[in-house]
Amino acid sequence: MATRATFIAGPGRRVSGEIRVPGDKSISHRAAMLGAVASGITEIDGFLDGEDCAATLAALASMGVRIERPAATQVVMHGAGLRGLRAPSAALDLGNSGTAMRLLAGLLCGQGFDSTLIGDASLMRRPMERVAAPLRRMGANVRTSNGRPPLVIAGNRPLRGCAHHLDLPSAQVKSAILLAGLYAHGRTAVSEPQPSRDHTERMLAAFGVPVSRDDATVAIEGPATLTATRVDVPGDFSSAAFFIVAGLIAGAAPLLIRGVGINPTRTGLLNILRLMGADIRVRNAASRAGEPVADIEVMPGELRGVVVPHELVAGAIDEFPVLFAAAAVAAGETLVTGAAELRVKESDRIAVMAEGLAALGIPVETLPDGVRIRGGPVRGGVVESRGDHRVAMSFAVLAARASTPVLIRNVQNVATSFPGFAATARAAGLDLAAEG
Repeated sequence: MATRATFIAGPGRRVSGEIRVPGDKSISHRAAMLGAVASGITEIDGFLDGEDCAATLAALASMGVRIERPAATQVVMHGAGLRGLRAPSAALDLGNSGTAMRLLAGLLCGQGFDSTLIGDASLMRRPMERVAAPLRRMGANVRTSNGRPPLVIAGNRPLRGCAHHLDLPSAQVKSAILLAGLYAHGRTAVSEPQPSRDHTERMLAAFGVPVSRDDATVAIEGPATLTATRVDVPGDFSSAAFFIVAGLIAGAAPLLIRGVGINPTRTGLLNILRLMGADIRVRNAASRAGEPVADIEVMPGELRGVVVPHELVAGAIDEFPVLFAAAAVAAGETLVTGAAELRVKESDRIAVMAEGLAALGIPVETLPDGVRIRGGPVRGGVVESRGDHRVAMSFAVLAARASTPVLIRNVQNVATSFPGFAATARAAGLDLAAEG
C-alpha cells in the first residue's frame, strides 16, 4: 500500500461462510528468535508473512543467521547457537514492531557485541523503560533516549538471574526478561498481577528449556541451551477477532474461522463478547507445538453493553479496538477500565478510537484508563486511524453497520500484522476496497 492508503468500507450485513486468517504474529516472532539461537535447524510452518515479522527476520539475518524461505509462510532457521550471533554492521531497524524491539532487547543484552535498535516514527515514540529497567537489574547495559528508542545495548556484560515483580501484566516485558535469562547465571523469575500471554514460556519448553510455573510466576534457570524443533504456527487470534466481531454484528449466516490459536491467555475477547450475549462456538480443538488450536464458529446476533471485568482486560488488550466497535452497536452502555496500556500502543488507542466513534455519531467518553461507549446508530463519514493497523481494521468492521460508507485514512500499517486483510474481508462478505 502507498504511504497514505485508505479503506472505503460500505454498509451491509452479508458476513458468512468460511475463512482462514494469517499465522499468529506473536508466535512467529518468538519462533524466529528462538530458532536463531538454537542448535540445529528449526522449520516454521504458518509463519506470518507480514512486515513486522519480516523486520525480525531481517534483524536476525544481519547478525549472521542463515534463513531460508521455501514459501511465503515457511521459514527455515539455521540456528547459530546461544552465543553464535554476530555483530550487525548497522542499527537494527524493526519498523513498526514493538514486539520485535522489546524481545530482541532481552536476547541481545546477553551477546558479546554492542547493538542498537531503532524503528519507524511510531515505534520511536513508544516507551521502552518498562523493558530496559528490569534488564538493567540483571546486569545489562541498556540505554534509552528519554525512555524511548533508540535502545542502545552494550555487549560483554555478565547477566545474573533475579526475581522480577511487574506492576502491570506485560507479555513483552516478561518475554524480554526470560530471553535475557537464557544467558544469566541462576534463576530468572517473573511475577505478574495477572497472567499475560504465555507464548514465550510454551515455546521455550518446545525448544527444550525447562520452565517452571506457579500461578502468575514463571521461571527458568540459566545459562540454558535450546534445541531446534518444528513449529506449526496457528492462525492469529488477534486477526480472527475482527471477523469474530464482523460475524456477530454484520452476519447473514454463521461464519467459520478455521485453525485459530485459542491460547487461554489470548482469548479474553471471547469471554467479554459472551457476556455481551454473543453466540460463539469453539470446534475441533487440537494442539500444535504446545499451543491450543480450534475452529471458531460465530452466529449473528444482537449484543448488549457490559461493564468489562478487570480480570479479562489483560487477555484482550490487543482486541479492545474491535471490542469498541462491537460496543458501538450494542444495546446500552459498555464500560472499560484498567486498560491504560492502550494509550501506549501503536497509537493512543483510547483517544483514536474515541475520535473515530464520535465522528460516526457514537456517544463516547474517554477515561484515563478506558472508555465509556453508548451503542446506537452508526453514520457514515471519515475516520483517521493514525497509522494504527488495529484501529483501521476495527472501523472497517464497524462500517458494515453504518448508514453510508466510511472512509478510513492512513491504513498502510495493516500490512504489518494482516497482509491481505481487504481480500479476506471481501471473502467473508464485507464491502471493503483499498486505495492508494
